[in-house]
Amino acid sequence: MAEINLFLIFLGSIGFDLLIGDPRFLIHPVQVIGFYIKKISYFLVNNFGDKKNILFWGGFTVAISTIGMSFGLGKLIELSYVQSSNHFFGGLLIFFGLSSCIATNGLISSVKEIAELIESKEINDQNKKIIKDKVQRIVSRDVSSSSIKHLLRSSTESLTENSVDGIFGPLFWIFIGIVFMKFSIYLPGPLSLGFSYKAISTLDSMIGYKYGYFRYLGFFSAKIEDIFTFVPSRLVLITLPLVSSKVNQYGLIIKKSYLDGKKYDSPNAGISESIFAYISGIKLGGKSKYKNEIIEKPIINETGDNCTEEKIKLICQLILRLQFLWIITFALIFCIISSLI
Repeated sequence: MAEINLFLIFLGSIGFDLLIGDPRFLIHPVQVIGFYIKKISYFLVNNFGDKKNILFWGGFTVAISTIGMSFGLGKLIELSYVQSSNHFFGGLLIFFGLSSCIATNGLISSVKEIAELIESKEINDQNKKIIKDKVQRIVSRDVSSSSIKHLLRSSTESLTENSVDGIFGPLFWIFIGIVFMKFSIYLPGPLSLGFSYKAISTLDSMIGYKYGYFRYLGFFSAKIEDIFTFVPSRLVLITLPLVSSKVNQYGLIIKKSYLDGKKYDSPNAGISESIFAYISGIKLGGKSKYKNEIIEKPIINETGDNCTEEKIKLICQLILRLQFLWIITFALIFCIISSLI
């Protein structure tokens, strides 16, 4: 019975995120996770910045402790909820906790806002600064000297890559947790896995880079994120064409997307960017500035169009359609498993 309630809470949390997003009156788990990562990382860099070995193992400690605490908090809430016979307050904590793990509303609205500003406003120095500030909040690259064309590409690449980290990755692991709880309440559940994946994603976005001291400090964080995002990114690859107008080119699009995605150092980011690029008909990749270093990313969909407001809106629609397909699929799988056990 508890797992049925958890599945219903899961569905409710998805709807809440789509309609409301993250309530401002609640502290978001990412804020707490980010504060912890930032403080420990700064301590390591400021005191041992030239000692690669200490940064390496310090980064391991940061990663394991962050994930461990996130998992432990989620598991504690799950056990409290189940052992209290599905107490309302415990269910409410799980509801808001699961909703905080999913970033559909926040991700889509922030990128849409940038696209609309670019398309509807006169591009003068003041408006361009506002647009750059908004783009900088969602990307790790330096966009201070970017053109409008590059700002649109940066926003689109963030949207396509983070759709897995912020939406489909959490959905996948939360559902796995619900299934686990059917077998035992002591197995990882939806909130413990949801919080863990959010911690992994936050670690990667804050320290999982491949330049400077991050090569050592963020090594484990980046590798762990690669492992836990591997399956969700491939599921997005094979399911996104099903909710698009290009379903009749299913095999060809998947093949092209996979081949282009493999050019990226990350085993997942390139895959997610590629499938969205081919479905929406846009070209991604090229030069980007990180700190003081120019990095040339592989080109995805060489013959695609430049990123525009219309293309961004199309990608947002695709994300919502795919999320709906995943929810229906999860519900069917859950019903089948429930009938067999």
